[in-house]
Amino acid sequence: MGSHVYSLNRRRALWLMGGLAGGWALHGCTQSSSTSSSPTEPLISGVNPWPGYSGHYVALAKDLFKAEGIPVQEVFFQSASESITSFLAGKVDVAWLTSGDAIQAAEKDPTIRMIYVVDYSNGSDGIMGREIKSPADLKGKTIARENILFENVLLRAYLAQGGLTEADVVLKDMTAGDAAAAFAAKRVDAAVSYEPWLTKSAKEGGGEVIFSTKDTNLIADVIATRQSIIETRKADLQAYLRAVDQGVKLVNAGDAEAIKITADKMGVSEAEAKEQIAGVKIFDIAMNKDLGFNLSDPNNILKNFDLTLKTGAEMKVISDGMKPEDLYDDSIVKSL
Repeated sequence: MGSHVYSLNRRRALWLMGGLAGGWALHGCTQSSSTSSSPTEPLISGVNPWPGYSGHYVALAKDLFKAEGIPVQEVFFQSASESITSFLAGKVDVAWLTSGDAIQAAEKDPTIRMIYVVDYSNGSDGIMGREIKSPADLKGKTIARENILFENVLLRAYLAQGGLTEADVVLKDMTAGDAAAAFAAKRVDAAVSYEPWLTKSAKEGGGEVIFSTKDTNLIADVIATRQSIIETRKADLQAYLRAVDQGVKLVNAGDAEAIKITADKMGVSEAEAKEQIAGVKIFDIAMNKDLGFNLSDPNNILKNFDLTLKTGAEMKVISDGMKPEDLYDDSIVKSL
C-alpha cells in the first residue's frame, strides 16, 4: 500500500463527516473562463477534497486566475489515487498531491517536480498514548497503526526521539479508525491516527495525544508539475501561483466568503470547514520562500522529502537511491 492510500483514507474520513458518502462526481470539470478569446491554453489543474487545497478553490470561484490572465481548467477527482493516475497519464498539467504521492509519481516519471509547498499537517495527525511520558516509554509497548507510508513516517519520527525503532515495539496493523477504537477500548498502549478520531479516542482511552504534526513538516502537500511545463510555461505557472497566493491569504485571514467556498467545495458546513482548515498550515508564497524552500529552516520541505524517501525505501514502496534535491524546482516560487 502506498501513500496515495493514506491520502484517500485520511481525507475521505474528514469529508465523509459532512455526509458525502458517494456524493462527488468522479471527474467534474469547471473552467475559470472561456479560452476562445485567449491565445493562452488553459492550465489544467487536478485537485481532490482537502482543506489544504482551499487556496485553489477560492482562486477558481473568485476568478482570481482570470484576473491574473491565466485560464484554468479544474479537474476535480474523488480521490488522490485518481488524481495521480491522471497526472501520470499527462491529462493534468499541475497536480495537488501529498509529498509522498508526488515522490512515488516521480519514480515513474523522473521529469516530475514539486514546485510549491501547499500545506503541512498542523496537528490533525498524531499518536495517542497512555502513561507515556517520553518516546523511550514506548519500548515493549503495543502500538496500533496502519502500515502505510504516512503513518510509518509519523511513528518512526517519534520513536527516533527516544532512540527506538519499530523493532523495539509490538505493532498491530489496523486502519486509522480501528486503531483509534482499539486505543479507546484499552486494547493497545498507543495508536497512530488522525482527526476526527485522534483527540476523542485519546480521551476515551484514558490517555492523551503524545505526539502530533503540530509545528512540524512530517506530512506535507505540494503542487507538482513536469519539467517540460516549467520550461515552456513559466509565465503561466507564475500567474497560477499568484492567484493561489491570493486565495490562501483570504483563507488564512478567515474571510467568510473564502470559508464558505471551501465548505461548499468539500461538502461540509462552514463550521466544519473552519475546524479542518485549523488542522493544516496553509502556505502562501512568502511562507514557501521563508520556510518551505528555505534550506536553513529546520522544517524545510527537503527534510520532509528525505524522511519520506527513507521510510518509503524501507517499506519497499519507493526505490532506494532517489535524491531529495532531484524532486523539486523552486525557481517559480523564487521568481515571484
